[in-house]
Amino acid sequence: MNRRSFVHSAASAAAVTMLAGRPAAAQSKAKIKKAVGVGMLPDSLSLEDRFKLAAGVGFDGVEGATTEDPKQVEAIRSAAEKAGIRLHSVMNSNHWQFPLSSPKADDVKKGIEGMRTSLQNAHDWGADTVLLVPAVVNPQVRYVEAYERSQKHIREDLLPLAKELGVVIAVEEVWNKFLLSPIEFAKYVDEFDSPYLKAYFDVGNVVLYGYPQDWIRTLGKRIAKLHVKGFKRVDSGWQWTNVLDGDIDWKDVRKALDEIGYEGFMTAEVSGGDEAYLRDLSKRMDSIIAGTA
Repeated sequence: MNRRSFVHSAASAAAVTMLAGRPAAAQSKAKIKKAVGVGMLPDSLSLEDRFKLAAGVGFDGVEGATTEDPKQVEAIRSAAEKAGIRLHSVMNSNHWQFPLSSPKADDVKKGIEGMRTSLQNAHDWGADTVLLVPAVVNPQVRYVEAYERSQKHIREDLLPLAKELGVVIAVEEVWNKFLLSPIEFAKYVDEFDSPYLKAYFDVGNVVLYGYPQDWIRTLGKRIAKLHVKGFKRVDSGWQWTNVLDGDIDWKDVRKALDEIGYEGFMTAEVSGGDEAYLRDLSKRMDSIIAGTA
């Protein structure tokens, strides 16, 4: 083999090796499923009809809310099953009122009890994740206190139950003056060193001070679930918008999701509405998933 042939063969082999080692998500779009929050469905309908409506306009799943009444828990499970739609996650209901970062022991106790109820709801409904706002920084709670207290209570009071039930606790970045960069968010998750503690990433929540595609690439496989909403800068400041409206670069968001191989649920967190509104929202989300937004 002469030098030219050798160089050509080596280059071809290297190209094949690079392609073989490339993540599947980079070669083709990873499967993402659409969901809607239960509170976005018309409350004038019965539970079963609400879930049937969600399925009928194209959603694959519903994100439920913490429910304490055992009879209502069963009614929700049964209605979703009859409608043929999955309850894929649970939105914890009292993490703002009773944050794990609170200096008041009674508040923390109530917050832990609420999360335990949420974890049990998820298990009973066949959901695999519970969303948790892990802490709130305010004039009474320093950032370092929020960090240390929330990790302590999650690790000691919640993760054992999450592991027992097989449900992931997914902490979300939200306007709580906490976890303000993707690097810190990744560090916070990694310090638990547990498959039952991951990230719930909200695409719209970071646009004021960052770029969601950057956060997605940094968080990578730590992301268990996604929330989507629109965000728009206006003369008076900013406003929340419907999905696709506003300033988010949805094509690059989709590209970033492909790069990390994300294949979970994408749940809308916007205003609710009637069938026409929900059908339009479903189509908007289809365009994000297809990469044509």
